[in-house]
Amino acid sequence: MQTLPKETTGRHLLRTLRSYGVTTVFGIPGTHNIEFYRPLEELGIHAVTARHEQGAGYGADGWATQTGLPGVVITTSGPGLLNALSAAATAFAESRPMIILSPGAPRGAEFTDRGTLHETQDQLGAARAVTAWARRPETAADAVQAVHDAFELFATGRPRPVAIEIPIDVLEAEISIDERLLAPKEFPFPAHPSADELRRAAELLRDAARPVILAGGGSRGAAEHVRALAERLGAPLITTSNGKGVVDEHHPLSLGAGLRFAAIRDVAQHADVLLVVGSKLGDAELWVDALDAHGRVVRVDRLATQLHKNQPATVGLIGDAPAVLADLVTLLPGAPRDCFADVPVLRAQAREESFDADRVNTLLGEAIAAALPRDAIVALDSSTVAYRGFLNSYRASASGSTPYMATYATLGYGVPAALGSKIAAPDRPVFVVLGDGALMFSVQELMTVVEQGLDLTVIVVDNGGYLEIKDNEAAVGIAPIGVDLAQPDWPALARAFGGAGTSLASLADLADAVSGAEAAGGLQLIHVRQDLIPAA
Repeated sequence: MQTLPKETTGRHLLRTLRSYGVTTVFGIPGTHNIEFYRPLEELGIHAVTARHEQGAGYGADGWATQTGLPGVVITTSGPGLLNALSAAATAFAESRPMIILSPGAPRGAEFTDRGTLHETQDQLGAARAVTAWARRPETAADAVQAVHDAFELFATGRPRPVAIEIPIDVLEAEISIDERLLAPKEFPFPAHPSADELRRAAELLRDAARPVILAGGGSRGAAEHVRALAERLGAPLITTSNGKGVVDEHHPLSLGAGLRFAAIRDVAQHADVLLVVGSKLGDAELWVDALDAHGRVVRVDRLATQLHKNQPATVGLIGDAPAVLADLVTLLPGAPRDCFADVPVLRAQAREESFDADRVNTLLGEAIAAALPRDAIVALDSSTVAYRGFLNSYRASASGSTPYMATYATLGYGVPAALGSKIAAPDRPVFVVLGDGALMFSVQELMTVVEQGLDLTVIVVDNGGYLEIKDNEAAVGIAPIGVDLAQPDWPALARAFGGAGTSLASLADLADAVSGAEAAGGLQLIHVRQDLIPAA
């Protein structure tokens, strides 16, 4: 006889999430959170059990980069939630949607200092410090409303993580609820520029001799319109790391995510009209304190607070990027214009800057990029091979192709973000490119890759530890301390997890190793010693 589902607050909340399209959650079951897990199979929601809650959070973030939906993380109370907060801080810094669900102390039993299991002085306060908001609903209806409020934020505001802590007595309570409360809601965007504002922006762009488009993470839903504007204006297209691939980077107008290079940054600085879409223009993208654009600046953003952040706008357009850019395209009729800039020359100049700044990582990044299939998703970590090499060389074919976190710059992101991406996009080849130090932060998630039956190739560049920090120490006269690290047998470690691994004898073997890993499937690890490229 089939058992009827328990109509708990947990089930009502998960049903609401499912109604918005969430099909996967990441987390670790625990003593206090099992009522979040009870309804998952019945609701058709796939549970991914990470080996650490931080990995669950980064896995959820990777899933979100492919689906556009919020990554959902289920933690237990106390240490489980606190372990996940680095991932929440990452989502906050990178403006990505995430929902963290955790149980809390029963109503009336908040921190009493009695030594109860997982007792924490103020776990909600800790979550509140790194999220857009953190709430403790005390009724089933309030818990469901918190989910709706989260989706309203993601749809109409700046997408950032939220935390919902349900008192355990509320979470487990069986209670009926009006079915209509569980249905998804539509959230029309509340703002749109006036006709005069749009006309003024269009006139500036139409009359520009050197127009440039700079697309950030907020442009990802407007790829078609970004491309149309670039072609109509003959404007070079630059992106931030979060906007990378919003237009296929093989496009003849694309300068990629190259703001760190003076040659490309100068194009933006000296544009007579610079169109900035969905970017705060922070120094993590620029590698200098400010862009300091010399011409007129048109900025498109969801929030008025962003329109003059780090770079004053001449014209600020508040609204959702797809709708605003669609109106600008309509107001700019006519045949495509020739580009004023020589894009291939600018790309070559940026490559020369990269080579001069870091020859070894540039060559490694180029070799890895050349070996990968054009439609790959490549998750990255805060490793020099990623941000000094691969990101500068790889031409992404679509947005979300390079899950990364330029602003928060955490370690341990790459492997879990890749597995989350692969679950969300099973038909695309998925890789991780990172250093040996970064891989040790989340090496346990290789077991999650195997357990989930995923095809995933890890390319780990081994420079013997924290080489960049070693160089930083040397630059200020400190002898190496804490930076030269013992290394495991990387291929053997992959085999121990149930995958396969190989260590390259020559960088010339990389392309064959990548194609062999793709053909074999499952967990594959390719170990690349950095000294395969001799120092100049």
